[in-house]
Amino acid sequence: MFEKYPAGTLHVTVIEAKELHGEDFVGKNDPYIELWIDDDYKQKTSVCENTNNPVWNQTFTFPLEESRNHKLYIEVFDKDKVGEDDVGEGKFDFADAFNGQPIDTWVNLPSKLGLSSHGEVHLYIHFVPN
Repeated sequence: MFEKYPAGTLHVTVIEAKELHGEDFVGKNDPYIELWIDDDYKQKTSVCENTNNPVWNQTFTFPLEESRNHKLYIEVFDKDKVGEDDVGEGKFDFADAFNGQPIDTWVNLPSKLGLSSHGEVHLYIHFVPN
């Protein structure tokens, strides 16, 4: 009934983002991204200063047990001197990566009502089975 996916390592490269929604009144965002598959293992990029079109080219690995979970969650933040602002969030179903084909995709960051976009994040994802 439910398909199980094999154990292995998911490699996710956060390449860049574009047209991020501005959260600062003066200047541009200082964005970074948190990404996770489950809440217990969150990872994050470095902060790119004063840009709404950051480039990271950072790769993260996620060890995966055999499971049914195949969603990657991303949340973009604007780092401030005190605290942070939420720029946008999205999720991506990476089930196709289990077929051995890398995925090169843009993930949209919809507004809370879904009527507009808070930007897009470019990801490259591939899976290596154990």
